[in-house]
Amino acid sequence: MPGPESSTAADQRFSVNLSILFTELPLLERPAAAAAAGFTAVELWWPWIDSPTPARSELDALRRAIEDAGVRLTGLNFYAGQLPGPDRGALSVPGEESERFRANIDVTADFARSLGCTALNALYGNRVEGVDPAEQDALALENLVLAARAADRIGAILLVEALNRPESPRYPLVSAPAAVGIVDKVDAATGLGNARFLMDLYHLSMNGEDLPSVIERYAPRTGHVQIADNPGRGAPGTGTLPLEDLLGRLRKAGYEGWVGLEYKPGDRPSAEAFDWLPAEARAAR
Repeated sequence: MPGPESSTAADQRFSVNLSILFTELPLLERPAAAAAAGFTAVELWWPWIDSPTPARSELDALRRAIEDAGVRLTGLNFYAGQLPGPDRGALSVPGEESERFRANIDVTADFARSLGCTALNALYGNRVEGVDPAEQDALALENLVLAARAADRIGAILLVEALNRPESPRYPLVSAPAAVGIVDKVDAATGLGNARFLMDLYHLSMNGEDLPSVIERYAPRTGHVQIADNPGRGAPGTGTLPLEDLLGRLRKAGYEGWVGLEYKPGDRPSAEAFDWLPAEARAAR
């Protein structure tokens, strides 16, 4: 990845994913740790994996931690089940998980609005043995429409993410075209036009996709980008992905949104996992 002399990093707006970085710290200490490392923006998976509707005191404590750290929340997942863990979302899973997702929609939207967060990610969910995939897809569209309307209510976009088949074999959206196809269905159903593709370059590379082609084709449909190197899902420079080139291609294709750092720090404190990014390029401009 670029050194201080490169303009590629300076052209990006980076946010730190506090659900995969700084996890050696309690949740409420992570926003300040990101700020201490020089970042001004953070993102999160749904932090309360056991509860789609946590107590207001818990929501207020996290809100205060983010505000007190002086960082901006740029992205938030809806409730997604056990993540990290065996689950990959809840919205297409019939029964209790779908109900938990629905109960979470307004909680997530209201929390995001309170912090000026304008991107909400809705993970699709795994296929369930014994359930017709068409039934799951119909349920997913119903729930994504509800989520898109809630996002629109707070002036946010709804993100639909492609994961990778090796690590998520029961997740049906394991290619860029598959995820963008769902984006199209949601927009057609709502008429709101606020559904977007979440382009995670690590997941797409794990799927063997032609990343320059994906960028050229889908950058206009992309609402958020996340990065990690491959193999290993570590920091840029720990694998073989040409991330500097890919981020440059995204900029040339017109993408001006956030780039989420969603990688594992490795066997070191998270604060030491940003050597690839000059300090002056970490604060969003």
